[in-house]
This record gives sequence, C-alpha cells and structure tokens, in this order.
Amino acid sequence: MKSVALNAHPRSLARRKGSKQVRAHGRIPAVIYGKHNPAQNLEVDAKEFDLVVHRAHSEIILVDLAVPGDANAKRMAIVQDVQHHPLSGDVLHIDFHEVRADEKVTIEVPVEAVGIPEGVKSSGGTLEHVRFRLRVRCLPQDLPEQINVDVSHLKVNQTLHIGEVAAPAGVELLGDKMIPVFAVAAPITEEVAAATPAEGDAAKQPEMIKEKKEDGTAPAAADAKAGDKKPAAEKKK
Repeated sequence: MKSVALNAHPRSLARRKGSKQVRAHGRIPAVIYGKHNPAQNLEVDAKEFDLVVHRAHSEIILVDLAVPGDANAKRMAIVQDVQHHPLSGDVLHIDFHEVRADEKVTIEVPVEAVGIPEGVKSSGGTLEHVRFRLRVRCLPQDLPEQINVDVSHLKVNQTLHIGEVAAPAGVELLGDKMIPVFAVAAPITEEVAAATPAEGDAAKQPEMIKEKKEDGTAPAAADAKAGDKKPAAEKKK
C-alpha cells in the first residue's frame, strides 16, 4: 500500500476546552502513538484530512506525517480510529498508530467476493458473505487495500474458509483456517415457502395441549392451580 503525505502540527491545547479551540481554527485534534515513541498530541488541517480520506481507495489509510520541529522528517502511521459527531458527521478526533517500514503490522483488511458462484448461476442459490474482514500480518508497504476472493467455483451448500483464501504476496492470513468466509445457500423452493406458515401456526399452539398426559388428563400443575380456587359458596361467607 502506498502511503499518503499529511501535514500535522504539535498540539499544546488539551482536554475538552482546548479541543474546541483547535476545531474553531479549522483543525482536528489528533494523537499519534506506537511502541517506539511516547504518545504525542497533534492537530491536523480538517480540509487536508478530508481530501486524504476521499482519495483513499480503502478504509485502511497509511500516511506519512510531517510534523514541524519533530526529530523525524516523516512518521509513518495507520489511521487507527476516526471519531465523528453523531449529528453533523464532522471529524472530532483522529488516532494515528505509528509503524515502521521494516516492521510487520497486524490489522484487519476488508474481503470482497469476485465472480458469480456456479451455485447462484445454475441452481438459483444465494451467496452469503459470512466474514467481512480478515486479520493479516505484513509490512506496511505490503498492506492490501482489500483481499479479493474468487467465488465462481462455489456450488450450492459449499463454503469457502479462511484456509482456502489465497493471500497476496508478502501477506500472512491469521485466524482459524476453518472459519467460513463465503457460502452459497440453497434456494428456497415453493414447497418450503408454502410449508413455513403452517409450521409457524403449529408453533403458536397453546403449550397446555403439548403438556397433556398420555391418558388425556391435564398436568398436575394445572390441577394444583385449579385446586387453589375456592368454591363460589365459600367466597360468599
């Protein structure tokens, strides 16, 4: 994955009041952290970050942060988290996870289906997207924007698992190899569709009918409840 240049500035104003002042000047409060350097508060131009997001071809964004006065000319980082305002949708805060070009990172990458399954074309089945992201480990430069999986060979009732996914060059797929990623479900026939309401009606039958004894008498619990009721004559006393 190619990194994108992004300018950032050290942020001295912290807490809620300071963050409001930063946003009032058209910037977004941010923080960068990693295992090699202490966390640092930053601020990023809102228009510049918005442009980076809209030009990205994936939800994973790799940036080269240029921070004036910083010991490193550029700090490579992954956009780890972006907080938005619940109503306006404006970006409120950005988390950058600093990485190194020569160290592998572990991250979840989107997975997409390529092709139309045989079971969909010839048998009327339905392609089910079971898992939408796959966890991978690789160098930052090898990060795929997404993992494309050929599903054209899948027939009805067949499943494609993580262990069957071909990983891109330099990328290691993590997780249980038997976890399903895609599956082709059998089509619902007219007979099954017609039988479904009838089965639903049967399920709605009162439970007391199912609980009757083999000799036709009501359950003991029902008898006990009936015995708790006093005769009409005793109520008048």
